[in-house]
Amino acid sequence: MDEFPVKGMDAVVFAVGNAKQAAHYYSTAFGMRRVAYRGPENGSPDEAVHVLESGGARFVFRGPVRAGTGIGRHVAEHGDGIVDLAIEVPDVEAAYRHAVAKGATGLEEPHVMEDEYGKVTIAAIATYGETRHSLVDRSNYSGPYLPGFAAADPIVEPPEKRFFQAIDHCVGNVERMDEWAGFYHRVMGFTDMAEFIGDDIATEYSALMSKVVADGTRKVKFPLNEPAESKRKSQIDEYLEFYGGPGVQHIALATNDILASVDRMRAAGVEFLDSPDSYYDDPELRARIGEVRVPIEELRARRILVDRDEDGYLLQIFTKPVQDRPTVFFELIERHGSLGFGKGNFKALFEAIEREQERRGNL
Repeated sequence: MDEFPVKGMDAVVFAVGNAKQAAHYYSTAFGMRRVAYRGPENGSPDEAVHVLESGGARFVFRGPVRAGTGIGRHVAEHGDGIVDLAIEVPDVEAAYRHAVAKGATGLEEPHVMEDEYGKVTIAAIATYGETRHSLVDRSNYSGPYLPGFAAADPIVEPPEKRFFQAIDHCVGNVERMDEWAGFYHRVMGFTDMAEFIGDDIATEYSALMSKVVADGTRKVKFPLNEPAESKRKSQIDEYLEFYGGPGVQHIALATNDILASVDRMRAAGVEFLDSPDSYYDDPELRARIGEVRVPIEELRARRILVDRDEDGYLLQIFTKPVQDRPTVFFELIERHGSLGFGKGNFKALFEAIEREQERRGNL
């Protein structure tokens, strides 16, 4: 019996310095549609919040309206970042009580929020750094987001075809990977889905270790990274330094057409990591991946990576950091059977990240 059943990801909640501008960026560059808003105009004098969606993916942008707020302090200390990976559960009370009994720190007791659209039950527990997991049951609610939010028009005309339709996985950078993997095993009943150590994730200069924990249905997947000993500063070391501690490194977004999405996002100003031509010319890669839905030259033109395992293949690409600090970035992933995370691409990916670290002076 699953003692901590989950329905899936409810929302990724960001703390940002200017929620209006962030909402505009994710509307234009990520093709998302604004659906809800709360701010000084409707009962929130200290904070503005914009809610955007793309298919089943929901991003929430919280920004301070005046000085002295908790969200403002968080942005000052960490820069723009992710403060909450909210999970939808069928029974908030049971999930919260189980989590706290297993050692989780409770941040919000279960409580009910109501308006004319129905009711939402919500609670929250702490995880790594200042990140939290809100536990949400919205099965009795038909409003745009949560009670207290008003429906809002899109900021710009949404694209005819969305760029992505779901959150595939959320990656955390931590200092004690095994400890936090154990937290998810104990508190949420998650199991290890994958582990990458040693040469799996290493280049000549930097290295890291990673474990992927997931619920039984694999709807919620949390890879956890920690630095490993290496000649130079790894991408995880860089993140921990600039974010000021553990936090969410990147969000992977599931797309049905990665080529079209990359083309549209790049045209809107999103910067993606460059993979070298040698990656696409590698005869071992071509032999390993076999036939995929698009010619390798189409992938080369867009710098999209490809990997195959026993279940199928995937296509993936990573953005550069989307704020001034080299912290949060995104991944687009198109799966064709594969349940993996692109292990065969790690070396090419991390060498691309190292080139960016070198340009920033942080390698």
